[in-house]
Amino acid sequence: MQDVTRELVDLLDLAPVGNDHFSGDSQDLGFPSVFGGQVLGQALMAASRTVDDRLAHSLHAYFLRPGDAREPIDYEVNRVRDGGSFSTRRVMARQSGKEILTAIVSFQVEEEGLEHQFEMPAAPGYETLNTELDLRRKLEAYMPERSRELLLKERAIEIRPVNPGDPLKPSVERPHKQHWMRALGELPDDPTLHRCLLAYASDFGLLGTSINPHGVTFMDPRLQVASLDHAIWFHREFRMDQWLLYDMDSPSSSGGRGFSRGNIFDPAGRLVASTTQEALIRKHMKS
Repeated sequence: MQDVTRELVDLLDLAPVGNDHFSGDSQDLGFPSVFGGQVLGQALMAASRTVDDRLAHSLHAYFLRPGDAREPIDYEVNRVRDGGSFSTRRVMARQSGKEILTAIVSFQVEEEGLEHQFEMPAAPGYETLNTELDLRRKLEAYMPERSRELLLKERAIEIRPVNPGDPLKPSVERPHKQHWMRALGELPDDPTLHRCLLAYASDFGLLGTSINPHGVTFMDPRLQVASLDHAIWFHREFRMDQWLLYDMDSPSSSGGRGFSRGNIFDPAGRLVASTTQEALIRKHMKS
């Protein structure tokens, strides 16, 4: 396991601080607030710590306030129900006594059932693509000095975008994105950890799909963006230290909100997870 991946795994390894209470540190990725995927991954880990012999199959979360990367996050888990096949947990994440995220997580016993899935879409192989880090390095001169070092730091999740576009000269594009992703280095055989890492990684790129058709990028100072909610469903087993294709589209944006969804496939073409997200996308006009 590489050092940056171990750092992320440790970040998800929450410390118990009481009955069904856990504390997690935050990681500064150079964004204005705590990366939403971090809070998703930690919330899923907190809920999983209160369930035995069942794995999460879905998570539904709302982002209530931006988080502060300088402060730890408290996660409180409410054991809503333990049934014969399913368990439900409610998670509340707080900083300084204020709620920043609320989530419902559902767990299921392993069982067989009817199966079908969408076919994996066409995509160039990951070995033919540049990494997101390489692409960021080409933009170093245009990055804010205060966050440049963090934005150029290697991250635990390696991402290789398909058709990344030029953020300095944005054009109107289809509401569709793809990228390959994986965790750097070999991970332990812990399906809960792999689910938490995928929840973390699923927040990369999804929001941006909803601004593709509008000829703007995150570097536009008039653009105000923030995740409002996020859901993920786990369909089949997978490993985060193997390449996964994230295929994303955005069926609609309206009312200052953009809606995106994604399907995640393993190299064998198995659909392993799906996501949805709605985000605030406001474009302020210059005064």
